Amino acid sequence: MARKTSALSPGPVRFRARLARPLRPADADWTFLVLPAAASARLPSRGQVSVAGTFAGQPFQATLQPDGKGGHWLKVEPALAAAAGVAAGQEVALEIAPLEQEPEPEVPEDLERALAAQSRALATWRDITAAARRDWIHWISSGKKAETRARRIASACDMLAKGKRRACCFDRSGIYSKAFAAPEPAP
Repeated sequence: MARKTSALSPGPVRFRARLARPLRPADADWTFLVLPAAASARLPSRGQVSVAGTFAGQPFQATLQPDGKGGHWLKVEPALAAAAGVAAGQEVALEIAPLEQEPEPEVPEDLERALAAQSRALATWRDITAAARRDWIHWISSGKKAETRARRIASACDMLAKGKRRACCFDRSGIYSKAFAAPEPAP
């Protein structure tokens, strides 16, 4: 009797994708690629996933972003593209695997200031996991307007001060909320 295997493979995910330059901002020096659906399906989450692997033969580590369609996209920094010798319009080979441990996220300055001003919120922030901190940052950053972001920072600090450890009630994948999408490629 044949055993059914899971779509989530413990081995590396290998695929090819085309690099594109984003339409906005017009002066972007970075490129991006959208993972093929089959590659995204092998990852453990429809939301952000931190991975390590190779990009056109160059080792790299990054956090894939949700594309709002159940898949992921990767922002390719100029240094990685230069090291790999690739540019927008070219197809590249990738091999990735989810990281065992989530890396520490970069905390936006406005959130960092707000946390520093509230010792109980900061204490909870320091006690939660890197993945939980990433989710708080993701929720705060997903607001499209400055006033929404400010309101979410205030709410996050209030909830953290009360001991709440996880941001909840938001769509991490963007599938339902339409809050996340891959950049639109430039022509």
